[in-house]
Amino acid sequence: MPADRSLRVAVPGSAASVLAAGVSFLAPEEAVVEAMLAGWAAQQTSRLLAATTIEQRLLLVRRLVAFTNAYPWAWTPGDVEEWTTALVGRGLAHSTLRNYQMAVQLFCGYVTDRRYGWDEVCEQRFGTHPVQVFHEWNTAVHRDQSEARPGNRPLSRQELQRFFDYCDERVVAVGRSGRKGWLAAFRDAALFKTVYAFGLRRREVAMLDLADLSGNPHAEQFGRYGAVSVRYGKAMKGGPPRRRTVLTTMGWAAETLAEWVEEIRPAYASTSTTLWPTERGARISTDHINTRFAAYRDQCGLPGELGPHCLRHSYITHLIEDGFDHLFVQQQVGHSWGSTTAGYTTVGSDYKNHALRRALGRAFTDPAGA
Repeated sequence: MPADRSLRVAVPGSAASVLAAGVSFLAPEEAVVEAMLAGWAAQQTSRLLAATTIEQRLLLVRRLVAFTNAYPWAWTPGDVEEWTTALVGRGLAHSTLRNYQMAVQLFCGYVTDRRYGWDEVCEQRFGTHPVQVFHEWNTAVHRDQSEARPGNRPLSRQELQRFFDYCDERVVAVGRSGRKGWLAAFRDAALFKTVYAFGLRRREVAMLDLADLSGNPHAEQFGRYGAVSVRYGKAMKGGPPRRRTVLTTMGWAAETLAEWVEEIRPAYASTSTTLWPTERGARISTDHINTRFAAYRDQCGLPGELGPHCLRHSYITHLIEDGFDHLFVQQQVGHSWGSTTAGYTTVGSDYKNHALRRALGRAFTDPAGA
């Protein structure tokens, strides 16, 4: 067969860079799909996207190929609608559905971009070419308000106290029973309190090392536990994990860390530098955090839809209710935009009433009599 004209010049991520010119394949459809995915992976890598992000996107494309039993150059908008309907039936969150659609929409944008040459390859080999099948009228829209699941809400102070009380009771119960696991129970209790007290994400707390704890010269009462250095914050697209320093705002949090680091953790006899070691000295996993939180949540009677991320929501809401500056809270939790922090915040009616009284008091105070 004649050589593909699109393969004359190879550019990063192009058909020419991943598909040899003039080569016949026993299974040409599968070969071209794999070449498309390889080219798209190369294009995303050149944009410095994380390997995990790229792998997840490639997997979604493969799933749509399997679902439709058709190749990308044969997809139609109707395929998108049927796929989305099937995903809705699985009970996925709105944000998850939208992210799935956006990922494959990006793939379609890549294979329909003439700069990469896939349109000519498909025309010459299959007599057709890929088109964009994701449109405004058949994809989920980005909601103005938070798209998080209802369970990702802040705990009330009573719920939070109930959860932490159970954590402490669990430590006592395991200790009295003489069963193995007392150290792990104490570790998990201290970890959950740290997640809340510093507004951390699961990966952020799991990746903490002992060296990430330090003092704050402006809050000497907290000793060497006045700040936590987060080295694995949520990355921006194409960037490395973002760093930030979270200042201690709760005295009991410094006391919890001090007890764990100085009195309890040494019993692990591990040379690991991780703040939360397992019995074998490995770093604790986010899966363990999820599983243990769910077990404690169920035991103390909290709603089943709640997850560990609700502790971060609680931290943000409670700081706002306690009068901390919004910009300070935003910087503490590592949000780029204040609107994101606002989306995490669900203040109670008492806070709103106090804020209203303060505002009205300022508005109607007689300056002359002040």
